[in-house]
Amino acid sequence: MTKLKIGVVGIPGKWSTEVLADEIEQRTGFRLVIDIEQVVADLSKPEVLYRGQCLCKLDAIVIKKISQTYSPAVLDRLEILRFVECCGVRIFSNPAEIMRLVDRMSCTVSLAKAGIPMPATLITENHQAAYEAVQRFGEAILKPLFSTKARGMQVLSSTLPEKKLKALLQAYRQQHGFYYVQQRLKLPGQDMGLIFLGGEYQGAYARVGNGESWNTTTESGGKYAKVTPSDDIIALAHKAQAQFNLSYTTVDIAETEQGPVCFEVSAFGGFKGAHEGLGTNMASRYADYVIQQLLAGK
Repeated sequence: MTKLKIGVVGIPGKWSTEVLADEIEQRTGFRLVIDIEQVVADLSKPEVLYRGQCLCKLDAIVIKKISQTYSPAVLDRLEILRFVECCGVRIFSNPAEIMRLVDRMSCTVSLAKAGIPMPATLITENHQAAYEAVQRFGEAILKPLFSTKARGMQVLSSTLPEKKLKALLQAYRQQHGFYYVQQRLKLPGQDMGLIFLGGEYQGAYARVGNGESWNTTTESGGKYAKVTPSDDIIALAHKAQAQFNLSYTTVDIAETEQGPVCFEVSAFGGFKGAHEGLGTNMASRYADYVIQQLLAGK
């Protein structure tokens, strides 16, 4: 057992947060689950406190979850952790890298620049351009720039009457600002999450849809299952996650008639898919990785 003090930023009481804190406590004897909403940063001292504990005196912090839902406020919370990092605390993953993924536009642009195949995507504030994109795609998915588990996404069809389609687009624009319009592709009823720890491939799981929802998320009734992706898909996922310097992540990929496409690289990466689909305890592996990095001074 090491005497390192490692905190976990997450959602107190949530399984993925608590299981990671459990694994770290087993190895260090120290346990601190940090609700980032309750952190107080005094930049003049400097001091960042959570329930009397100064986060600047920890050896490391692992970011498991920053919010139940994504919003621009997430970026501000990450800025606080970026300040803690400036105090000499090692943070897994790097807050600046997570910022590039929380915002869907930033993630998409980075993947596009790297030549990662994705569904056809149009990003604009122009109402007419968004309308024409839906017409061109046939079926399209509107995706908020800050969302997770398909929350807030809408499926639109070019078969809708022009007046109704434009009204839906206008209402979306008023709520979300930007249009992020992505072509809906025919999927084989599942997509895959490929897991990476320290940039190394760990395995993959499938999210299998229930046949009633357009997406495969567990929020919509999807189930986790074991899957064995091809070497080409593993290589694609490796290239996608390599665009971001993350300690732990999952890459969402689906096979389509046009070949494999990447939907996103996760800002945080979950444990439940590996646990239920593979029977693998990735929280344990992550805890080992963090401690090894700290002891090695990396």
